[in-house]
Amino acid sequence: MGKLMYNIFIRLYPLAATIVGIFNAKARQWVKGRKNVFSKIAKAMDASGEKKIWMHCSSLGEFEQGRPLLEKIKSTYPSYKIVLTFFSPSGYEVRKNYDHADYIFYLPIDSLSNAKKFYNLIKPSLVIFVKYEFWYYYLREAQQRNIPLLLVSAIFRKGQPFFKWYGSFHRQMLQLFSHIFVQNNQSVQLLNDINITTATISGDTRFDRVIEIAESFKPMPEIEEFCAGKTTVVAGSTWIEDDEELDHYANTHRDYCFIIAPHDIGEERLKECDALYKYSIRYSTYIQLLKSNLPLQEVNTLIIDNIGMLSRLYKYATIGFIGGGFGGDGVHNVLEAAVYYRPVVFGPVYEKYFEAVELLEHGGAFSIEDALELEQQFDELLKDTDGYKKACNNAGDYVKSNSGATGNILNYIQEKRLLTN
Repeated sequence: MGKLMYNIFIRLYPLAATIVGIFNAKARQWVKGRKNVFSKIAKAMDASGEKKIWMHCSSLGEFEQGRPLLEKIKSTYPSYKIVLTFFSPSGYEVRKNYDHADYIFYLPIDSLSNAKKFYNLIKPSLVIFVKYEFWYYYLREAQQRNIPLLLVSAIFRKGQPFFKWYGSFHRQMLQLFSHIFVQNNQSVQLLNDINITTATISGDTRFDRVIEIAESFKPMPEIEEFCAGKTTVVAGSTWIEDDEELDHYANTHRDYCFIIAPHDIGEERLKECDALYKYSIRYSTYIQLLKSNLPLQEVNTLIIDNIGMLSRLYKYATIGFIGGGFGGDGVHNVLEAAVYYRPVVFGPVYEKYFEAVELLEHGGAFSIEDALELEQQFDELLKDTDGYKKACNNAGDYVKSNSGATGNILNYIQEKRLLTN
């Protein structure tokens, strides 16, 4: 029954995306990106018999998780070409020119014929799926061809279908992996309960990624000029619900600086930020003023209208405010701010993200329920010097203590001789 429902789903998904694409740009891009995708793959592939490694990521967040491992494999096994695929446009469109992968494609929709065709073209020596992606025919094809198949940075929760009475088909997909690297002990225990014994704790490669970003940090003079040494709140990956909790504090603390990086930088979303933050300017406009040597007028809030800066912006934060905690999906990446030894604050929806839970337990993060608690928490951190320093150290030390997942996975690849130099 589960397989039947899955086949119905994968057949209806492209049709649904086409219909939704009439009104939704992201769905439209999803459809457009897969047009003639096999022709693009066939044209790009070198017929010389080069060895390849295929890594698949759902979207941009999963790519950032897989990236440290991809780059480490690339440097350790330079004779292999890297094939990188994405399911979502938000990953592919941002990273389609990523220079550490040799080939970058949208993943064709899962089906028996598509999986066979894809493997015939790619001919990978190793397949790596990152965190949440489970496409049955692509997974089964790897097993049938005896290609090592790894799932990395995975995390499992009791409420997922794998652990339900109706989840037999989902459990079959887990059994197709050669090995599963999980983030925590709870995940291993859940897998063991359903007789999946090919799992080990490696940790989360995101810790390695944010540490790498922090260690290679390059100053941003335009941001330094805007902040000018003032108390600065960097609010990252915010949704309208987050901004509605923060805007009053920003509008009434004119002597502080606020940097707002919305999760969505579409014009409609940017206009929402323009309206909420009374003394704001968009980053693109601010840069034009700098180039023209024109002064800023009554501004204390910078709205970031581009993608790619956020992970470095947190370096300039006194406090990091992480978006998503007031929405159904939950808080976004808390590690990007914590790695700089900055305390982080976020809304009440965080339980699905173990790093947010653990950071709270370690005293490097604080959850708030509404705008009033936000103001109280900010003021407490900024007025209590010793408490603030302790929170900073707690945040940074937590990130540093959880590094090493990339090395753990690479050690397995080397010990099992899954690749050869």
